[in-house]
Amino acid sequence: MHEIALLLKSFRDDLQYATRLVESIRQFNEEHLHTYVVVPADDVSAFASLESPDVTVMAEDALGNHLVTEPVGGMRAGYINQEIIKLAFWELGLARNYFCVDSDAVLIRPFGRADFMADDVTPYTVLVEDNELMVEPRYFREYWRSREEAMRRIQELVGLSDPIVRTCHGHQVLSAAVLRSFREDFLAPRNWEYRDALAEAPYEFSWYNMWLQKSLAIAIHQREPLVKVFHHEGQHLEYILRGITVDDIARGYVGLVINSNYSRDLGLIPADAPKPEALSQYLSYAEVGQVLSAKAKDTFRRRFGR
Repeated sequence: MHEIALLLKSFRDDLQYATRLVESIRQFNEEHLHTYVVVPADDVSAFASLESPDVTVMAEDALGNHLVTEPVGGMRAGYINQEIIKLAFWELGLARNYFCVDSDAVLIRPFGRADFMADDVTPYTVLVEDNELMVEPRYFREYWRSREEAMRRIQELVGLSDPIVRTCHGHQVLSAAVLRSFREDFLAPRNWEYRDALAEAPYEFSWYNMWLQKSLAIAIHQREPLVKVFHHEGQHLEYILRGITVDDIARGYVGLVINSNYSRDLGLIPADAPKPEALSQYLSYAEVGQVLSAKAKDTFRRRFGR
């Protein structure tokens, strides 16, 4: 059993993203931490090329007794199943702790146990309030209110009385000890499965985080997010315009995500694309023309004073 491993839950539609991620893991995985790639049984052959001594591709059927075939809480079965797999992966006995990483992530600097583990047996816990997202009008309008309502529901159900919501969007190091306690001390007394909890609020990492804060099943060694996530194009554009490079981001984070929920139609955006290339992903030809015209007019005005 690995003390710390990486877990990627993916599927055929994300193969291009997953391939890029695994390539970045191989580039920076100096301590050869093992990565488990869990996919639907029908997709195993498509992901077979990712196999290596440090990467195992496996069918999600290994946890089939927990998976659903119908929507849960208004969320499609595939979405709920990827959440269930993250919560239930510990039951396979492959890792005592595992860092959940999304397909659209890319690792950007060397990483090892010290990034994920506070000591030999205790993982770090990513807990943040996300106040920078709460103040963003667009995020607040489209996501914050419903998400906060779900967070409060989880707090209520686990019995965590706290006016402050501390959790994370993803890329958490999950502890088997915490998840065992969640199953045996929270789910079992209610005759619940993972799906029942997610029917109440489909936020797997917040169930983990809230239960940890309530149960203190392990010591909490709090960290800020390990991965920089651009939740929408405005956040990514801000970094591009400010000239913040991948090397700059790597000083604070082990990886980054250009959220595929908004960027999928733009194609696979290179994390290290130069400013012109990165901006071109977001601009139409008409907008590029307008930018060039405005730039020419500004240059002419500054040079000739009119």
